[in-house]
Amino acid sequence: MQTATHLDREHCVRAVRSKDARFDGWFFTAVLTTRIYCRPSCPVVPPKPENMTFYPSAAACQQAGFRACKRCRPDTSPGSPEWNQRADLVARAMRLIADGVVDREGVPGLAARLGYSTRQVERQLLAELGAGPLALARAQRAQTARLLIETTPLPMAEIAFAAGFSSIRTFNDTVREVFALSPSELRTRAPEHGTGTPGGISLRLPFRTPLNPSNLFGHLAATAVPGVEEWCDGAYRRTLRLPYGHGIVSLTPRPDHIACRLTLSDLRDLTVAISRCRRLLDLDADPVAVDDHLRTDPFLAPLVDKAPGRRVPRTVDEAEFAVRAVLGQQVSTAAARTHAARLVAAHGKPLDDPEGGLTHLFPSPEALASVDPGTLAMPRTRRTTFTTLVRELAGGTLHLGVESDWSEARARMLALPGLGPWTVDVIAMRALGDPDAFLPTDLGIRRAAGELGLPSTPAALTARAGAWRPWRAYAVQYLWATDSHPINFLPV
Repeated sequence: MQTATHLDREHCVRAVRSKDARFDGWFFTAVLTTRIYCRPSCPVVPPKPENMTFYPSAAACQQAGFRACKRCRPDTSPGSPEWNQRADLVARAMRLIADGVVDREGVPGLAARLGYSTRQVERQLLAELGAGPLALARAQRAQTARLLIETTPLPMAEIAFAAGFSSIRTFNDTVREVFALSPSELRTRAPEHGTGTPGGISLRLPFRTPLNPSNLFGHLAATAVPGVEEWCDGAYRRTLRLPYGHGIVSLTPRPDHIACRLTLSDLRDLTVAISRCRRLLDLDADPVAVDDHLRTDPFLAPLVDKAPGRRVPRTVDEAEFAVRAVLGQQVSTAAARTHAARLVAAHGKPLDDPEGGLTHLFPSPEALASVDPGTLAMPRTRRTTFTTLVRELAGGTLHLGVESDWSEARARMLALPGLGPWTVDVIAMRALGDPDAFLPTDLGIRRAAGELGLPSTPAALTARAGAWRPWRAYAVQYLWATDSHPINFLPV
């Protein structure tokens, strides 16, 4: 698939006629006769081709005067894979908008984070997505509002402000315009009315099939830091540091979705929490495109065919993952968890968990920057790496957020003492989200490569892996799966 999928009319018409769910989120179908927009897999009888037009975003459909279909609910489509596989201005802007930056800081704040002028950001978003940052953020607010209306018993006034609207009137007008129903009508039509306590929300996180849950949840469970994360009764649970407060999330794999239960101290964090959970589980990936590419290699094809749909486990907090990567240098996974748990107990912010298993937020870089290095139970060189990293993160010199330029972040990390290629690439893969990050020095990868008959020296393996680009991070997941003891004794 290409960036301009929505511009290939013949391709789009075929997808709509076959109701191909793989294209949900890639583009939206607007029907000229009904003024309704749908996802490609909408169950209704497809309109005549001459009555179809295609848009790259729901916001573009709304700006053109179309309303969301009540049958297929296009606002609940998985997100476009484009924003996770690219690091250009538009992709970085979309990741920031999903993280709620426009609602909190406005378009000037978005532009400042990207290092461009407001005019440049608006122009590029309009050119590729048919909508500017305000329209894209508005579409996201409408989706959040619908979710709160249908899954919680909150009063509409509270929902309006939790979803990011500046007034109840704007909330009412937007919901009517986008969904052709008033907020109260949306609640009446919901199959189940929310009965939880304020701050507790249950929802479904959609994804493109196939998805291999053992890949995702097995890794997260194996590396879980006590107090911050746990695997409990078939669910991965963890604490979240969010812009307005904190939260606890429980994520349970289901055949066609991820069941997500969120408890938030401030409901204004809902959009951000959902975005970070989707990012953690790599739910906006296009597994068919990735697997089809990796299958072209005869050595990888059997691994892909055996367990297709592997995702790259990522993170809800980029700074946290970078710190944990340093704690895990040259030690076993169990030892890395122990080091992180001690840090959490000593410097993390305590919180209450109704279910009792989680106790702290992972300490922020600012909190860790004030730690006495002499209290850290690690070798002197790694202690220097740790203190340098947290100082750079706390001071804003090193940025690892969703707005980061991957090449620039890599260069800055490599300039820090003790951050070698393995550590930088694992941070690029798990924290920055680079789908092409590769770990040729990883012992598990080299061992798996040798077993498959691939070159096992880093230089030769890197050359051989050129055929896997731009999906080498996914190839890593398949190679790790062949090793019974992955990510042990990690190199620097």
